[in-house]
Amino acid sequence: MSPAGLFIITRPLNAGTAGFAAVVAYLIATGTVIPGVLWLFVVVLLITAGGNVINDYFDVEIDRVNRPDRPIPSGQVTLPAARVYAGTLFLAGILVSFLTNELCTTIAVFNSILLVGYAARLKRTPLIGNITVSYLAASMFLFGGALGGLSGFFHVMPFAVMTFFAMLSRELVKDAEDVEGDKASGAVTIPIRYGIPVTMVLALICALLGVLASLVPYQWWGFWYIYGIIPVDGIILFAGIKAVRCTTPAGVKASGASTLMKAGMFASLVVFTVSALFL
Repeated sequence: MSPAGLFIITRPLNAGTAGFAAVVAYLIATGTVIPGVLWLFVVVLLITAGGNVINDYFDVEIDRVNRPDRPIPSGQVTLPAARVYAGTLFLAGILVSFLTNELCTTIAVFNSILLVGYAARLKRTPLIGNITVSYLAASMFLFGGALGGLSGFFHVMPFAVMTFFAMLSRELVKDAEDVEGDKASGAVTIPIRYGIPVTMVLALICALLGVLASLVPYQWWGFWYIYGIIPVDGIILFAGIKAVRCTTPAGVKASGASTLMKAGMFASLVVFTVSALFL
């Protein structure tokens, strides 16, 4: 077992970005940052890392086809070690959440259970799995806002909605890319059941809904925010339009739509951060 494998399997950039999103959400909700946001970051980092590990644990057969370089199929991390590691990360995240408030702890416990359920079963349920992972991404904003109480929780809702639909769009695109591996493992996804063209149209609709939700903060941040978010929305919509022209898994992958959507979501986080700080 490799220490590097244990690090890589957590997808540290992904987990760290999720933690940062929770901090940004608190800043958006309250207009300030307090020392307690460190606990937000740590909780999200640990639970997201645990979710990434348990996902790879249950996806080992799919990854042998789609991503043989990942830590488990490549032999860097054993299956028993991955199981224990994931449990430790989840437990640590929940324990640290006790340093926040009851609403945050409730979300932390719920998300931990949902991450395990997603990896074990829901991921292989058409659309329900996609909706689950999209909620989990959006919940980073809800979790950060929750540290500011119910008012903070509801204040960040537009950002959660935007993230939900943008992530749902990307999840559908990724499913289209992974059709061969999913078929080999017996999974039934939306593109397997209904075809890639239908799935890509649905992905484009979700991208458009995410873009519409991103315009809501104009009401308190004004035109400067719009100037920042429009290029980001353009990236996400461009990715959706590129994907909708594809009819094969290879074509979807070659379009780079998934990468573009990921870039757009990172860019949106930058725009939210700058807007919360200066507008």
